[in-house]
Amino acid sequence: MSNQKTFLLPDLGEGLPDATIVEWYVKEGDTIRLDDNLVSMETAKAVVDVPSPVSGKVLKLSGGAGDVIVTGTMLAVFEVDPNMPQRAEGQDTGHHHGGGGTTHHGPVSDHSVGAQDPAPDDRVIASDEGGALESGGAAPAKAERSDAGTVVGAMQSSDAVRSEQASAVGGVKAMPAVRAMARKLGVDITRVRPSGADGVVTMQDVKNAAADGSAKAGQGGGVPRAGDRMSTAAPQPAQQAAPQQAPQRSTMSQSGKPMRTQPPGVQASGQPEQLKGVRRNMARVMADAHAKVVPTTLVDDADLHAWLGKQDITARLVRAIVAACKAVPALNAWFDGEALTRTMHPHVDIGIAVDTDDGLFVPALRNADMLDGAGIRAGIQRLRAQVESRSIPPSELSGYTISLSNFGMFAGRYATPVVVPPCVAIVGAGKLSHDVVAVMGGIEVHRRMPISLTFDHRACAGGEAARFLKALLDDMALPQ
Repeated sequence: MSNQKTFLLPDLGEGLPDATIVEWYVKEGDTIRLDDNLVSMETAKAVVDVPSPVSGKVLKLSGGAGDVIVTGTMLAVFEVDPNMPQRAEGQDTGHHHGGGGTTHHGPVSDHSVGAQDPAPDDRVIASDEGGALESGGAAPAKAERSDAGTVVGAMQSSDAVRSEQASAVGGVKAMPAVRAMARKLGVDITRVRPSGADGVVTMQDVKNAAADGSAKAGQGGGVPRAGDRMSTAAPQPAQQAAPQQAPQRSTMSQSGKPMRTQPPGVQASGQPEQLKGVRRNMARVMADAHAKVVPTTLVDDADLHAWLGKQDITARLVRAIVAACKAVPALNAWFDGEALTRTMHPHVDIGIAVDTDDGLFVPALRNADMLDGAGIRAGIQRLRAQVESRSIPPSELSGYTISLSNFGMFAGRYATPVVVPPCVAIVGAGKLSHDVVAVMGGIEVHRRMPISLTFDHRACAGGEAARFLKALLDDMALPQ
């Protein structure tokens, strides 16, 4: 039929090969208008509302919630209605199927000299990419954001930015990211008491419901909402069914003899889980880095004995990296292994990965060489809050010139963190410790931080890496 249109999943502006369906806003047989929200999709970096490219009847939808759709494949089929508004032929929708891609991809209470950080809302985790995450599960209050130009909160449509609105699905007004969070936390969003304007369920409402258990999925007796119909029928008595006891595991057979498990190839006891979104992208990035980089690691210890008063560990690490980049620019660089070209940067953008339940985000702390300690702290907190609310612009998740992995917040002294191309180096900071060190005339106990520097040996020599590490250690040893 000439009036049928097949809509392919567009490149959502992040250069990723696929996206996961969060929820459809329509069903087959519905009529939809041009630019109305069609589906909510989760990529490795954001939850995005995809608008309808036409006005007409929905004939077919591809997949259901949780299904992964490859970019450029069929997302929906429409029967175009010529009597309804349509987009002019060739008019830009703001989405493309083309190829350009992005380049990637226990907290301590002691706040004395060498404490992990005076601000406990920023924990940097042990990971191949490094990263900062929030402390103790405390959710940031800034869950509702209105940042212009971000992926969550705005969608390019023609030459204008169309603000994302909380849509009513199932009688509940909520943003797609909020619905995705509710599913992840096992919260029935229809039973969450809304606190937002016009009865919108906010991210904080969902987290509060998850914390107090008031709206667990599968339970009854939710919070009454405006427009809900209350049943007057008397509840039916529940049948008393004997609970089925799950078989208990034992190392012994019924005959009393030790049991042997099957070889791993025979049977898996768990269920395979399809990687999606952030974790799916992380798997690709790590495999790509492993195939392309020639990594070498140097290790040493930063002596913090001379530090005065309470100091911000992360801010000092960032400052030391900046000092080392200025001393040895070869490690603050990008390397193209195919063209065998190296680009050394005059500025320092440090990638700091923020950990989430879905995987790692790696936002860039831009122009770190121009920030003081307070600016560094504010920048890290801003990035963490944007990642938590899934409102961080895709442009902030790539383009950094060097990385930091402060994995010692949990455990581990030294590591071999992964260098993600095109970057040349990543700094790993291990767990603080009190070490006995030899000094002139005797021994002393100093607080020290293990430092690991992994670099791509194709792009810089061992001597350059050693001088970089020394410059970093010298800056970390300064009193303040």
